[in-house]
Amino acid sequence: MTQAIATRIEQHTVFVGDLHLSADRPDISQAFLAFLSHGLDNVEALYVLGDLFEVWMGDDIAEPFSLEIARALQQVSQRMPVYFTQGNRDFLVGKDFCQRAGMTPLADVHCTTLYGIQTVILHGDSLCTLDEAYQKFRRFRSIKLVRWLYTQLPQSQRLKIAQNIRNKSKKDNQYKSTEIMDVEPQAVDALLEQTHSTRMIHGHTHRPAIHQLANNRQRLVVGDWYDQGSILRIGPSLCELNSLPL
Repeated sequence: MTQAIATRIEQHTVFVGDLHLSADRPDISQAFLAFLSHGLDNVEALYVLGDLFEVWMGDDIAEPFSLEIARALQQVSQRMPVYFTQGNRDFLVGKDFCQRAGMTPLADVHCTTLYGIQTVILHGDSLCTLDEAYQKFRRFRSIKLVRWLYTQLPQSQRLKIAQNIRNKSKKDNQYKSTEIMDVEPQAVDALLEQTHSTRMIHGHTHRPAIHQLANNRQRLVVGDWYDQGSILRIGPSLCELNSLPL
């Protein structure tokens, strides 16, 4: 769907995620900035479902390009609520940056009623339960004391740790099966039951799709922005995934 068509559809909510913004990919940043400026007509709220940045080592060492992103998001927040869920790459995005960007931080699992439908919203990495090594790391880095200690390290050391984590992740993912890197169906069902939801919205897997599940449930997945933008639009009678050329 082009932006011109988007201006004619009903009032709706937009979800994006897994942009993995970095100084190395200015094309993605420029595409996202253009979308924030021209692609939000008739939009009531914007959700960013984690991994907005390729890596985030603390609000105190934000790169210049990320401050430009923050300014653009702050302008959007003057017109509509902007919500943010931490991802596995930017789990250290804190209150300072969220305030600078006008974003309201959400819990790892956020429940809401969206156009009359009970909806659970999350990044999605917690659902990849077959990847036991990653889940072990996720539990470790979620400990508040660990996160606090990490932010006390010198900036140079934090950046070095971040690069090591990225390199290890890329290497490990080469040998992981598609099944392991995707969400586990039982984990999806369990979370839907636990939250009494009929719709789930997440990212992380980089596999955009609208899945129709049993018992009239849905699992909606936003895609990444590596080769093209991925936008999920939800309204009273609207549910569609759009791509955006970079």
